[in-house]
Amino acid sequence: MYSPETTKYLIHLTLQTEGVVDKPDVVGAIFGQTEGLLGEDLDLRDLQRTGRVGRIDVQITTKRGETKGEILISSSLDRAETALLASSLETIDRVGPCTARVKVDRIEDIRVTKRRRIVERAKELLLEDFDEGTINSDDLLDEVREVIRIEKLEYLGEERVHAGPNVMASDAIILVEGRADVINLLRYGIKNAVAVEGTNVPRVIIDLCSQKTATTLLDGDRGGELILRELLQVAEIDFVAYSPRGKSVEEMSRKEIVKALRNKVPVEVVTDHIADEGAAERVPAPPGPTEARPSAGAGEAGGGERPGVQQRDGKEGSRKPPSTLGEHMADVRDRRIARFLSPDYTVLMESNAADVEGALQTLDGDVEGLVVDRVIDQKLLDQIGGRDLEFVAARDFKGIIKRPLSIRLIKIG
Repeated sequence: MYSPETTKYLIHLTLQTEGVVDKPDVVGAIFGQTEGLLGEDLDLRDLQRTGRVGRIDVQITTKRGETKGEILISSSLDRAETALLASSLETIDRVGPCTARVKVDRIEDIRVTKRRRIVERAKELLLEDFDEGTINSDDLLDEVREVIRIEKLEYLGEERVHAGPNVMASDAIILVEGRADVINLLRYGIKNAVAVEGTNVPRVIIDLCSQKTATTLLDGDRGGELILRELLQVAEIDFVAYSPRGKSVEEMSRKEIVKALRNKVPVEVVTDHIADEGAAERVPAPPGPTEARPSAGAGEAGGGERPGVQQRDGKEGSRKPPSTLGEHMADVRDRRIARFLSPDYTVLMESNAADVEGALQTLDGDVEGLVVDRVIDQKLLDQIGGRDLEFVAARDFKGIIKRPLSIRLIKIG
C-alpha cells in the first residue's frame, strides 16, 4: 500500500455516497476535484509521479443503495503539507453521479507506529532471549566442580566399576546403581559409594561387601527392586536404604539422600525375596525399646490384657519418640492404632486403626506415609492412593488386585 522506506504519514479518510459507486469512480473524483486546487507544487498527480505521495487505496462496501468505505493515502511530505493535502480532500462532494461526503478520520505518523513496535519487540527480546545469557556464579562453580568430581572417580577390579575415592579406605560402603549416582553422592560429599552397574553383580562388589559394612541405596523403581533382590542373594548386605518411590538416586537432593540413609533398615528385617507386582513388600519391624517383654505376673495383673501393651503404658511418658520407620512400626504393632507420618517421620496424626477412613478425610499437611496395625484391603488402599503417600506399613494386605505404582507397601512382621 505504501513504501515504508519513504512514507512519513498515512492519511485515513472516510467516504459515504448516496448511491452505488465503484473504486475507479472514487479515484477519479479525487484527482478531478483536487486538480489545480493547491497550485502546481501540491498537485496530486505530480506528487504521486515524483513519489512524494503513494498510491490511493480505496476500500468500499455497498448496502441498501449507499456506499461507505475508507480511503488511505501515504505521504512523505512534511506535516504542514500533509495536513493541507488532507484537508483539500474534504472538498470532494460528488463521486460519479452521486452526492458524496469525505472526512479526514486521522493522520497517522508512521514513525511513531514504528517506534512503538520497536519498543514492544525490544521488551520481548529482553525477556525471552537474554534469559539464557544471564551469568550465575553458582552454576559456573558447579560446572567446574563437576570436572573435579569426575576426575576423583576410581575404577575397581577387572570389571572397572565406578566408585568414590574413599571406598577402599572406608569401613562402610554405599551400593548404588550407576556412575551418575556415584557422581551425585560425590556432589554432596559422600565419597564411599560404588556402582553395581546392573543386575550382574561384579565380583569386586561381592568381595567388598564381605569385608565392609554395606548399605544399598537404589532407585525407587522396578529396576532397583530387581538389583536389590540380586544383591541379597549373592552379597553380604547389612542395611537397605529406600529412595522415594519413582525417583532415581541421581535426581535426589542432599536432604533426600541424608534422609534415606538415616532411615536405613537392617537387612535382618528384610525377607530374602521381593514381592512380585501386586503383592506387598514384607519388612518386619525390628523389636525396639518400646516393646516390653511379658513379666512373670503380667497375666494375673492384666486380667486378660496383652502384657506387652500394659508395660508400654507405664513408660509412655519417659521414652524417646520414634524417629525412624522401623521404630514406628515396632511402636504401632499390636496396639490397634494408626499413625500418619511427615517427611521427617514425626507424627502428624494418630488415630484408632479402625478410623483410618475418617482420618484421611480430615488430614492436612504434607503426609509421607501411614503406619497402621490392621489389615488393608483394596477399598482402603484406593482411598489412601488419593493422598499421594510414599509408603503404607500395615499388619497385612488382603485382596489387593490393583496396586498403586507410587506407593510402597510394607508388611509389619
